[in-house]
This record gives sequence, structure tokens and C-alpha cells, in this order.
Amino acid sequence: MYELMIESRFAAAHQLRGYQGKCEKLHGHNWRVTMAVTAERLNEQGLAIDFTDLNKALREVLDQLEHSFLNDIFPFTEINPSSENLAKWIYDGLAKKLNDDNLEVASVTVWESDTASSSYFE
Repeated sequence: MYELMIESRFAAAHQLRGYQGKCEKLHGHNWRVTMAVTAERLNEQGLAIDFTDLNKALREVLDQLEHSFLNDIFPFTEINPSSENLAKWIYDGLAKKLNDDNLEVASVTVWESDTASSSYFE
């Protein structure tokens, strides 16, 4: 089994509804996202997937969040745009984009600061 990892970033604001503390107020983050995919086999060039294609897929998902107020984007209109929920939303978006019988999204980790992150995997 092979595992490939990439990283990207986006900037966005949010606020956590029903949270008792400073995160209840509108604030922003420079979010960092790492994702991993697994593959059982390599292609003729010795690649599971070209990193360019992997970066493009992640960027397409993150561009939906870039410089936005996350609470205005579905499903964050109904659930809190926490790093946990963002990780699952990004994971689900990538799973749809990387529809390849050899590739599987292994995990997505969302960092809201240099020292705090949440991961989602199945």
C-alpha cells in the first residue's frame, strides 16, 4: 500500500454558534489542510497519482471556502464550522473528486493554528 500526502492553505472567517467563549465571536484563521490518499498499485510511470492532480483536487475543494464566512456555506449554515466538521466536509468533497478505483482518501487534517488540528478518516 502506498500513501501520498499534500498540504494546502486557505483563509476564512467563522464563529461557533452556541459556544461559550471567544470562538463564539466572529474571527478568522489561516487554515492549513493536509490530506493523505492511499493506493494499492502504481501506474506505468511508477506513480499512484500525479501530485499536480492531487493538488488540483484539493485546491478545487478549498477554493469553495477561500476568503469566505464559513457560516454562510452549506452545511455550515446548519452545523458549526468547527475544524472537525471542516475536516469531514473537505474529506467528502475530495472523495467525490478522486473517484478512482485505485485511490482512496485516507485522511484530512485541518489546522486552525500552528498547534491545534482535527482529522477525519473512515
